Amino acid sequence: MPETATVLALESSCDDTAAAVVSGVPGDMHILSSVVYGQTDLHAGFGGVVPEIAARAHAEVLDVCVAAALRDADLSLDDVDGIGVTCGPGLIGGVVSGVMTAKGLAAASGLPLYGINHLAGHALTPRLTDGVQFPYLMLLVSGGHCQFLIAHNPVRFERLGGTIDDAPGEAFDKVARLIGLGQPGGPAVEAAARSGDAARFAFPRPLTHKPGCDLSFSGLKTAVLRARDDCVDDLNQLRAQDQADLAASFQAAVADSLAAKTAHALSVYLAQNPHQPVLCVAGGVAANMAIRTVLETVCSAFDTDFLAPPLGLCTDNAAMIAAATIEQMPHRAPDGMGLSARPRMPLDTESAAMLGSGKKGAKA
Repeated sequence: MPETATVLALESSCDDTAAAVVSGVPGDMHILSSVVYGQTDLHAGFGGVVPEIAARAHAEVLDVCVAAALRDADLSLDDVDGIGVTCGPGLIGGVVSGVMTAKGLAAASGLPLYGINHLAGHALTPRLTDGVQFPYLMLLVSGGHCQFLIAHNPVRFERLGGTIDDAPGEAFDKVARLIGLGQPGGPAVEAAARSGDAARFAFPRPLTHKPGCDLSFSGLKTAVLRARDDCVDDLNQLRAQDQADLAASFQAAVADSLAAKTAHALSVYLAQNPHQPVLCVAGGVAANMAIRTVLETVCSAFDTDFLAPPLGLCTDNAAMIAAATIEQMPHRAPDGMGLSARPRMPLDTESAAMLGSGKKGAKA
């Protein structure tokens, strides 16, 4: 590995097609370009991401996305030291599209190929943005995942707990549909909640009084459904204020649940006596300012620094995959043409899967 590495990376695990170029050394990296092609308009009429549509859209724009990332960085493949790509977990059609494109680039250029766990990209983002020192506590909250992790080094992550059912982002999307808001659900619920009364509905905070760091959001979603049914009028419609109050009460319940379990996770983490204790948060739900505020309050009570990446690096992007590649290069060999796309890919391979396991492997 060169002293300073420049990596081109691809990300296509859900509904954002992304490519980026990052250069530097572990803990000191710079984003030279970051291109993201979203698919919100393609899925808007379906109330969520349609995997087949997402996969087709990725295949159509990945080459354009790569060309744009190289152009914005003012580089060619000859200036790159390696290719990184998300190889899982995610919607398998999109992951396959990215992996096959990356294999083609690697084969044509002779560059080493590195398959990166999408969750590692999020978990290592604090190293890209702030050079945070190991070990740090990471709360990964996104549309498909919710986990508390201690990042010990670029390839070792210790899971303390996570959701046993819906991820927070998934719950936001489902609640947005239940109360008649648009998609993606996270921003829609957050916007509606600003004019709502968070105390109107006494929604549950599942598992908050139980030990450990596991969370649950499925029952909360059901409680919102029942409250909505009590609010609809004779025409089966909700008033705008009812929507706002439901959104605000739901968001407060999610924030309280995350705060309670973050306190548990911080206790476990701090017992390991880290030199510079810090809680980092990443993933799409980390863009929610109400949740960020609650987590900052918890960290203050534990005398622990709080770090959230810029909003553009909270959601899926390829800069985090390129940075994770640079971080992992000194710790592992390239993957080569045998790299497989995986719909399931736990980050902590030593802990038992939280959500069970099937023919395709552990879910989380």
